[in-house]
Amino acid sequence: MKIVFMGTPEFAAESLKRLYNDGHDIVGVFTQADKPKNRGMKMSYSPVKELALLHGTPVYQPLTLKDDKAAEVIKELKCDLVVVVAYGKILPKEILEIPPLGCINIHGSILPKYRGAAPIQHAIINGEIETGVTSMYISEEMDAGDIIFIKKIDICDDETSADLFTKLSLSGAELLSETVSAIADKTAPRIPQSSSEVTYAPLLTKETSPIDWTKNASEIKNLVRGLYPWPVATMELGGIVIKVFSVDIKNIFTGADPGNIVSHGPEGIEVACADGTVIIKEVQAPNGKRMQASDYLRGKPIKKDG
Repeated sequence: MKIVFMGTPEFAAESLKRLYNDGHDIVGVFTQADKPKNRGMKMSYSPVKELALLHGTPVYQPLTLKDDKAAEVIKELKCDLVVVVAYGKILPKEILEIPPLGCINIHGSILPKYRGAAPIQHAIINGEIETGVTSMYISEEMDAGDIIFIKKIDICDDETSADLFTKLSLSGAELLSETVSAIADKTAPRIPQSSSEVTYAPLLTKETSPIDWTKNASEIKNLVRGLYPWPVATMELGGIVIKVFSVDIKNIFTGADPGNIVSHGPEGIEVACADGTVIIKEVQAPNGKRMQASDYLRGKPIKKDG
């Protein structure tokens, strides 16, 4: 099948890799513009672009899809199907109407739950024990198209968003392979989404980072897990805002006010919350390195509150 693929991060690259391995004719790849990276600010390619160039596939990086240029390119490529995986741009109606077999998307949630830009992170933050990937036909409304297939997976207690991204990228690639085969065989279903079950997963910002100690310990742990690797949870310690990478729950209610430091030592920093305490395990100070909280405390004595 002749396919135009649209995607940007590693999550999308796994799906593109599967399409190549399945023998499809990838006639063009659309990805986000190159971006400067690291201290040297050297321009870097997206994982999808790197893979496409390795296979000799033409790569297109339009700043917008809203003018006629992108649509003209897709028309000239004469594809059967457009596949979108974590591209980062919304397809206008003009493009949706071009490929004869339609435009499909792989989304990192069990739709209609968690429509939006950050479904994987919000699933962890909200304490879900199950998530998955959904293949669907793209509609003009974001993530609202008819469902084709769903593949579910469990969320483990200590998994971070980074861990879940890796698992779901592999599940998404497998689901995409099954979906494209079903479309080619004309056996792909179209299941309308239930509007009464819709929830949203908006883009994360750094305003999400500060830990609210009035929350329960499990909610705090879920926030820390969900915000890794970006934007990362934060707390104030000794007048400095530091990043928090991992925590453990300690099921002890001390009576201390939420946010107060109860103890600190080799285990880490024990902080009171609504229903007990959490142990801060890994931290990073501004311009510092990620380290164990116990190592951070060396040379930085802190007092227990209260």
